[in-house]
Amino acid sequence: MKAAIGDEVVVEKTRTGTVRRDGEVVGLHRPDGAPPFDVRWSDNGRTTVFFPGPDAHIVHLAHGDHGPADPA
Repeated sequence: MKAAIGDEVVVEKTRTGTVRRDGEVVGLHRPDGAPPFDVRWSDNGRTTVFFPGPDAHIVHLAHGDHGPADPA
C-alpha cells in the first residue's frame, strides 16, 4: 500500500457497532509512500500516525494532474 499527501485513507467497519472511518494523508514517513502515514481524521480532526491493517485502503486523488496538455 502506497500513498501520497492528499490521498484519502478509508478504514472499513469490521464488526457490528463500528463505523467506517476516513481521513486525509497529511504526512509521509518514507519517500516511497509506504506506511506509516500521518492521517488527519475527518471524524475528530486529530492527526495520528497510522499503520494500515487489512481493513484499510487508499483512495488516490488527483494531485494536480490535469491530464495531457491540449495539443491545439
